[in-house]
Amino acid sequence: MEYQFEKLNAWQESRKMVVAVYQLLKKFPSEERYALCDQLRRAAISVPSNIAEGNGRIALKEQIHFLEIAFGSVMEVYCQLQIAQDLDYITEEEFNQIKPVIYNTSKLISGLRSSKVAFLPH
Repeated sequence: MEYQFEKLNAWQESRKMVVAVYQLLKKFPSEERYALCDQLRRAAISVPSNIAEGNGRIALKEQIHFLEIAFGSVMEVYCQLQIAQDLDYITEEEFNQIKPVIYNTSKLISGLRSSKVAFLPH
């Protein structure tokens, strides 16, 4: 059995982003465990979770709303990883390795949102 959201490329790519973020978090100093690490974890996990939850909604406006939350969480992850690089928790190379996954995730969410907005009555 497979849920409908599992077929979405945006959801699949967001899972890759979560795994990549978790891999990077292993490198963070222990004093960040309850600060930036927690923020990054919550933001990253929010992305596939909101895609899945939105897909489970019947109302088109609700589906779009959850995709917008997911997109915002992607931007939060990106910003927080930039800060992590500024603090030397991750290298520029590590940041550059995760950027394409973040970009693809945001692009897929944006496309999915646009496809749903097209069906809204004007």
